[in-house]
Amino acid sequence: MPRRTSRTALDRLRTPGRLTGFLKSASICVLIAGLLSPLAQTASAAETTAANDYCGGQCSDILPPGENGNATLAQVLLNQAFGTQPDHAEDQLGPYANLAKGYPSLTSSTINTFFNDASFGVASDQVASTLSPAGRTDVTIVRDKKTGVPHITGTTRYGTEFGAGYAAAQDRLWLMDVFRHVGRGQLTAFAGGAASNQGLEQQFWRNAPYSEADLQAQIDNAVASNGARGQQALADANAYLAGINSYIDASDSGRYFPGEYVLTGHKDSVTNAGTIDHFKITDLVALASVIGSLFGSGGGGEVNNAISLMAAQEHYGVTKGTEVWESFRERNDPEAVLTVHNGESFPYATKPANAQGEALPDAGSVTTEPLVYDPTGTGADQSASAASATATANALTSAKRGMSNALVVSGKYTASGHPVAVFGPQTGYFAPQLLMLQEIQGPGISARGASFAGLSMYVELGRGQDYSWSATTSGQDIIDTYAVELCQDDYHYLYHGTCTAMDKIEQKNSWAPTTADSTAAGSYTMRVWRTKYGPVEYRATVGGKKVAYTTLRSSFMHEADSIIGFQMLNDPDYVKSPQTFQSAVQHINYTFNWFYADSTHTAYYNSGNNPVRASGVDAEFPVWAQAAYEWKNWNPTTNTADYTPASAHPNSIDQDYYISWNNKQAKDYTTASWGDGSVHRGNLLEDRVKKLVAAGGVTRASLVKAMADASLADLRAEDVLPDLLKVVNSSTVTDSTAAAAVSKLQAWLTAGGKRTETSAGSKKYADTDAIRILDAWWPLLAKGIFEPGLGTSLYTAMQSNLPVDESPSAAHGPTGAHAGSSFQFGWWSYVDKDVRAVLGESVQGPLADKYCGGGSLSACRDILISTLKTAAGKTAAQVYPGDDLCSAGDQWCADSIVQRTLGGIKHYNISWQNRPTFQQVVEFTSHR
Repeated sequence: MPRRTSRTALDRLRTPGRLTGFLKSASICVLIAGLLSPLAQTASAAETTAANDYCGGQCSDILPPGENGNATLAQVLLNQAFGTQPDHAEDQLGPYANLAKGYPSLTSSTINTFFNDASFGVASDQVASTLSPAGRTDVTIVRDKKTGVPHITGTTRYGTEFGAGYAAAQDRLWLMDVFRHVGRGQLTAFAGGAASNQGLEQQFWRNAPYSEADLQAQIDNAVASNGARGQQALADANAYLAGINSYIDASDSGRYFPGEYVLTGHKDSVTNAGTIDHFKITDLVALASVIGSLFGSGGGGEVNNAISLMAAQEHYGVTKGTEVWESFRERNDPEAVLTVHNGESFPYATKPANAQGEALPDAGSVTTEPLVYDPTGTGADQSASAASATATANALTSAKRGMSNALVVSGKYTASGHPVAVFGPQTGYFAPQLLMLQEIQGPGISARGASFAGLSMYVELGRGQDYSWSATTSGQDIIDTYAVELCQDDYHYLYHGTCTAMDKIEQKNSWAPTTADSTAAGSYTMRVWRTKYGPVEYRATVGGKKVAYTTLRSSFMHEADSIIGFQMLNDPDYVKSPQTFQSAVQHINYTFNWFYADSTHTAYYNSGNNPVRASGVDAEFPVWAQAAYEWKNWNPTTNTADYTPASAHPNSIDQDYYISWNNKQAKDYTTASWGDGSVHRGNLLEDRVKKLVAAGGVTRASLVKAMADASLADLRAEDVLPDLLKVVNSSTVTDSTAAAAVSKLQAWLTAGGKRTETSAGSKKYADTDAIRILDAWWPLLAKGIFEPGLGTSLYTAMQSNLPVDESPSAAHGPTGAHAGSSFQFGWWSYVDKDVRAVLGESVQGPLADKYCGGGSLSACRDILISTLKTAAGKTAAQVYPGDDLCSAGDQWCADSIVQRTLGGIKHYNISWQNRPTFQQVVEFTSHR
C-alpha cells in the first residue's frame, strides 16, 4: 500500500508549523476527500515462512517510530489536521518507549512486548499483503500485520534486489530523495531554504565535495578492485535502482507518491504535473557519503588540538604546558574502560618519542576557510549565518562523532550455554527513521535487520540464518591535517616542490517559498578548494609562511568500497564462523566496532582503513605537506596508501563478554575523540555486565535489563557525584541551602541516580529537584574547579576539544536536542580524577596538576559548596529554558526524545532513554 514520506532535513526540518495555517482553509475536507481514492494496493494471504532460521524464536528487534515512512498528500494533511497516523507509521514507538518503565519486571517470555519477533518469514495468518512488484514473477514482497515490515523473497538475484529497491521506495522514497540531495549539496534547492537545510547541506558537502565524475569514479574503482564480488555489487545496485524507479513510476501514475513532493512544489496535486527524478547509481555514493560522515569517519580536529596545546604552553611554559595538555588528552588512560579487556595491546596513533614534521600555526593566525559565497536573500540573513557557523563547527570537530552500544556475553556465562547479545546503532530519532527494517531472502542473500534508506540492497545491521551482527562507532583516527605551503597566491600550493593550482569545486543553490517551507527566496554558492592532500579547511601562518590546512581522510573518494563487506555479511555461504565474520567486516573502510554472535561463539573486530603514518608523525597535530610526512605509499590520484594489517586492529574471539558505548577499544589504541578516561558512559555497561557475568546464568531478559538500566542512568550521578559529596561532606555542611541540596542529591543517589518518570506516562521525573540541581551544578563546578588553574584562555580552548557536559536536555552532536544519546562527551573523567586526587585517593593516569582548590581539600570544598548553592538557586525555567516543543521549566520535556520530522508526519515525544535506535536481542539455539 502507498506509504508515508518526509520533507525538509536533519537538525530541524520544518514540518509544517507552517502547514497549520494551510490546513485551516475551508477546502481541506474537500481536498482530503479528493485525494483518498488511490491509497490502497490489494493484498493476498500467503505463507512465506523462510527456512534456515536457527534462532528458535529468540531473535527480536525494534526500530521506532514505525516501518512506514511514506505518506500521500491526503495522509500528511490528515496527520497535520487531526493527528491521524498512516498504518505502521508509529506502531513501534510505544513498545520502544514502554521499556523505560517496563524493564524491571522483564522476563524472557515478555521481551516481545517491547520488541518485534525477528524470526525469518511471516506466518500465513499474519500476512497483511503480498506484492509482486511490477508484475515480476521472480520476487514477492510480503508485509506482516503487526509492523508492516517487508519480507522480500526472490528466486533470482536480480529479482531479489529489484524487490529490495521497490520496498525501500515504498517505505522511504522521500527520505531517500532528501538525503541524495544532502550528499550532493543540493538540499535547499530541493526542499527549501530553511536555515536548518542550509546548515545540513553545508555540513556534509564541506567534508565530501564531490563532482558527478568523482561519484562515478568511486563506483568504477569499487567494482574494478573487487573481482567477481565487485561485479555482483554493481549488478545488485542496478537491480535495486530499477526497483526504486519502478515504484516511482507506479506511484506517480497511480498518484500515491509521497505528499511532500506536492508540498515542496515538485508535483501538482490537481494535474499531477511535475516529475520525481529517477535514482541513478551515483546517488547511492552521495547517500553513502552522508552516512559515512555521520557515523564512520573518525579523526580530524588536529588544528583545534594545536590551538589548545599552544594555549597550554603559553600558560605554563612549553614543558609543563605539554605535560598538562597530554594529561587532559588521555591518549592511553590506564583507567579507561576497554572493549578488548584481556590486556592485549593494539598500538595505533601513539605518541612518538620525537615528533617530526609538525606544522603548528602561529598564535592567532588561524581562520576557518569560508564555504558560502555570494549569498542573497535568506541565504545571507542572521539565521543562515548561525546555521552556517554550527554546520562548520560540526564538520570540523572530532569531538562529536559517536553513538551506539553493544552488550555481548559468551555462552560460558549464560543460562542456556549459548551466547546472548543486545546491541544496535544509536542513530538519532527521525520521522521517518534513517534506518528501515527488512528481510531479504534470495540467491546468495539471507538476512533480516536494518539498513539506511536508499542503501538497503543489503541488510547492514541484523541477523543471518545462524548469526547476528551489529556495530558501534569507533572513532579511531583516519583523518589527518596537512599544512600546504602557499605559492603565487592563496589558491596555489607547493606539491613536492612544484607550485600547483588548487581545484575549485562549486555548488550553486537557490530556493523559493513553498507550502512546506515558506522561507523567502535566496541563494548562495558553496565553494571548496581541493588539494591533493584533501579539501582546505583553515588558513594560517606557520613560522610566518602562509599555509592552508587541509584534511585528508582515508575513506575520501572511497565511499562505495564498503559495499563488499555488507555483501559478504548477507551471504550465508560466506559467513559461517567468527573468523569469516571478521574477514567480511575487514572490507568495511569506515570506522566501526563490529560484534558477532552465533549459537557457540562471539567475536569483535574494529574496522576502518587505518593509514600507516610516516615515522615520527604525531596524528594529533597538523604536519607539513611534504613527501617525508605523507602516509606510507600514498597515491594522491587514487587516495590510497598502506593500511595497518587486520591483525593490528583490535579484534577478539570468545572473550568472556564485550561492551561498547563508543569507549576505547583496547590498550594502546588511541581514538581521535577526547574523553577516553576514568569515567565514560561505557562504564555504565561495563559495571552491569561484569556483575552479570560474575554471577553467571545470563539470559536475554537479564541482559536487556542491564542495557535498559544503564539507559536511564545519569553518568555524572552514578560515577562522579559520590566523590563530589565526599568532598562536600568532609566536614559538616552548615549552610542551609547547601545542606538541603546535598540531602536531595544523596537521596537521589540512594534511589539509583536515574532520570526516570514517577510512573509510566506521568511526564514528571522522580527526584526532580536533585536532577535539576545536578544539571545546573555540573557546568558551574567544572568551571570553578578548572578555570582558576588553567586560566580562561586555556579552559576555553580545551572546551573546543571536549565540551564540558552533554546532558539529555542539551543541544549536542549532529542531531541537536531531544536526541536521546547523552553523556558521551564531557569533563566527567577530569572532575573524577581531580577530586579523587584532592581526596588523597589513588589515581592512575592523573592530571598533571591538582586543580580543585589548588589541591587543598578545604578550598576544594569551598568551591563545590559555593557553586552548589548557586545551582540550587536556579529555577527550573533557568535550567530548562524551553524551545519550540517545551515550555520553560518543563524538565521531562526538555529531556524527552523527539522523532525529528524529515517529512509531513509528526509523532509524540517519549521519555528519555539513552539506548540504540535500532536494537536487536539475540540468542541462537543451533548452527548449520
